[in-house]
Amino acid sequence: MTEQSAIAPKATPTLPDAQTVTSVTHYTDHLFAFRCTRPRSLRFRSGEFVMIGLLGDNGKPLLRAYSIASPSWDEELEFYSIKVPDGPLTSRLQHIQPGDELILRPKPVGTLVLDALLPGKRLWMLATGTGIAPFASLLRDPETWEKYEQVIVMHTCREAAELTYGRNLIEALPEDPLIGELVGDKLLYYPTTTRENSAYMGRVTDNLTSGKVFTDLDIPPLDPAIDRAMVCGSLGFNLDIKKILEDAGLNEGANSSPAEYVVEKAFVD
Repeated sequence: MTEQSAIAPKATPTLPDAQTVTSVTHYTDHLFAFRCTRPRSLRFRSGEFVMIGLLGDNGKPLLRAYSIASPSWDEELEFYSIKVPDGPLTSRLQHIQPGDELILRPKPVGTLVLDALLPGKRLWMLATGTGIAPFASLLRDPETWEKYEQVIVMHTCREAAELTYGRNLIEALPEDPLIGELVGDKLLYYPTTTRENSAYMGRVTDNLTSGKVFTDLDIPPLDPAIDRAMVCGSLGFNLDIKKILEDAGLNEGANSSPAEYVVEKAFVD
């Protein structure tokens, strides 16, 4: 982590659907998180996303879908983002400072919600890169720990520094005053890297298909009778994981038709 700043929000936003940035934390040269004020009217389920953005050079809103990384009970909203040098939005968003305003459309949607899954015993959270964001929300929601006997987080990045945001959050969970007792020994964390040597190596897909994750964590293989899964990553990652889960007997669910796993289709890492 290289930079952190915070400031009290301003009182008079001027953009349409404006909210005020309250803090910004840069983790690497291409990953950062920020927090902003929360509209009083906004109600969302942990795991959902909203449209946020800035005004473009033409004066029109430039918006992208961002998973809300903060839990539904938080008084502020948190987001985790990549920095794309030539990205229409992220090339500008990465320079926001506390006190700046951004646009936030208060209409949350998404499939990575607990309601879209049938009851089960183990919940798998499978992510690459900034796909950890919706799980940052769900991991801090008491309902997640009340519904499942075990929660397994598999998160893969290229280098160890890129795991910092998720690692810091997960390591803090047992001491969280709201959910610490609920978490107990239910959480299994399996962070891996693909380019830099670390304790665990390899892609989520490879570690599932080879069975390495089951051996390393000393847990049984996927079982549709007890396992539920949530997936958030690139389009290619999502498709590969869907095949692995379906080969194991899990079916894709949705808000209108809960099943054994769900995929966030709006997210692209």
